[in-house]
Amino acid sequence: MPHPYGWLSLAPPIVAIALAIVTRRAVTSLLAGIFVGALITADYSVVTAVHDFFEIHLWPTFADSDRLRVFSFTVLMGAMIGIITAGGGMQGFVRLLTPLAHTRRGGQLVTWAMGMAIFFDDYANTMLLGNTMQPVADRLKLSREKLSYLVDSTAAPVAGISILSTWVAVELEYLQEGLDTLTGVDASAFDLFVASIPYRFYVLGSLLLIPLLAVTGRDYGPMLRAEERSLREPRKEPAEEKHAAADGAQAPKKSPRPARAINAVLPILTTLGVVLALLHHTGYENVAAEVAAAADDGQVPADFAPPLREIFGKADSTFALQYGALCGLVLAAGLCWTQRLLSAEQICVAAERGARVVLPAIAILWCAAALSKMTGDKSVEGVSSEVNGVQTYEFRDHRLYTGVFLKQVLADAEAESGDQQSGQLPLSAKLLPTIVFLLAAVVSFCTGTSFGTMGMLTPMVVTLAAAMLQTTGQTVDGSNALMLASVGAVLAGAVFGDHCSPISDTTILSSQSSGCDHIAHVLTQMPYALTVAAVAILGGTLPAGWGAPLPVMLALQAAALVAIVFLVGRRPEVSGVAGDAAQRSPQ
Repeated sequence: MPHPYGWLSLAPPIVAIALAIVTRRAVTSLLAGIFVGALITADYSVVTAVHDFFEIHLWPTFADSDRLRVFSFTVLMGAMIGIITAGGGMQGFVRLLTPLAHTRRGGQLVTWAMGMAIFFDDYANTMLLGNTMQPVADRLKLSREKLSYLVDSTAAPVAGISILSTWVAVELEYLQEGLDTLTGVDASAFDLFVASIPYRFYVLGSLLLIPLLAVTGRDYGPMLRAEERSLREPRKEPAEEKHAAADGAQAPKKSPRPARAINAVLPILTTLGVVLALLHHTGYENVAAEVAAAADDGQVPADFAPPLREIFGKADSTFALQYGALCGLVLAAGLCWTQRLLSAEQICVAAERGARVVLPAIAILWCAAALSKMTGDKSVEGVSSEVNGVQTYEFRDHRLYTGVFLKQVLADAEAESGDQQSGQLPLSAKLLPTIVFLLAAVVSFCTGTSFGTMGMLTPMVVTLAAAMLQTTGQTVDGSNALMLASVGAVLAGAVFGDHCSPISDTTILSSQSSGCDHIAHVLTQMPYALTVAAVAILGGTLPAGWGAPLPVMLALQAAALVAIVFLVGRRPEVSGVAGDAAQRSPQ
């Protein structure tokens, strides 16, 4: 069945992204993209498009239970940070980190290390890291754009390669779907997942570029200008004043309250601990329910002990995040009240101010989710329109099937190549990892969803790579370099969109939790992301197709990033002063 919209299915995300860059108004741009999509699916009937705009796209997206939990988590985190800041806890935490982050270099490395440590969920990573490190960045005169980049670059990339994260089950499920289409293949989804990690060149490059920039003190492109501006112009609204500014109040010049780091550390650690505990609990219950449903007697075996990766993969992440943030909020309020740092009324005011700060993030998340669903292939209720592997386009009156269209473009290119080269491979196996990476990057960037991109492309890529290997008489298993490079390419390409797209959840949360203008974050981060993507292609996916040794490819990419940083980057200059002088923390 032909695609109902073809290239028009790309129009809404392109309109939204282009307008966001031009106008720097994320919500307005996203709403415009949604309305353009509604016009297309309504056959250009304005009346129908207006109806669908509200009743099909906006309201059902807001009312989604998982989405509401994400909104709740965001508000609770904002309220918790508001109380911690008002009670002097954040100031104490900054003093605690001062020995480790007394220079701009140290501040960036500490942020990077903390981001690597919060590996179990990308949402928790962005909200905890951005809000926590904001005052440190302000003291060191690191730009909010740089902080947002540090936070965003350790969110999806870290969660995507961790074997104990909320991502792992999704990735394993899609890999297994691809393996299920093959016969006689000695490979498990988990083996393929782990073995493909060194082949996720974009992810590894993103994580390497951060310490390179931090240690050398160099930047380039819009980020360099942002850093120079931050060093040149003292921030007029430091992190401690942001929550007061949200309420129109003027923050005191110096808080008379004692700055106790424990009042920040305990709520943050409690949030992390409760999230991990609930991830384990809900994951175990879900795995046990599946085992019981499959058992003849409906009982879970007495020696039932699923591996941690399976438990975390089946966990209810939004449930865990919501109640983890709630526990952290309650503890933060309790600490401030019992120590007589804040009265009950002051606690409520601080929580309200903190929650109000994150409201723009919720608006952007809502609109971005609506646009992402519009470009998908599922109904409002989440029902797929695919029957026995065949796309029926049943929901074409309100869905654009953008990812399905891009997938068809790849399939058509393969068919045309096969027609032109009878008796040969329909698509060069050597170029497969590169083509897959580019396609996954485009799909994820346009749709803003890494999970959706993985779901559309991963099973097909596994099947396609296996077919090419079998055609050439090679063994199809979990150790074949072409298979691993192709799997790594699709999973890394999906992370690219999650990392860079202005309509991606983690991109939105990274900018908002760091107190950075959303479009400014996107524009300053993009050159770095494109640099890593280019290096990943030229030094990774292309050589991998020709059978280059993995250690050589990784070394080549690392050397290329080092060379680019030294050749293109330079230290931010302030009144003619550069280098180490610009790196020192302001007093």
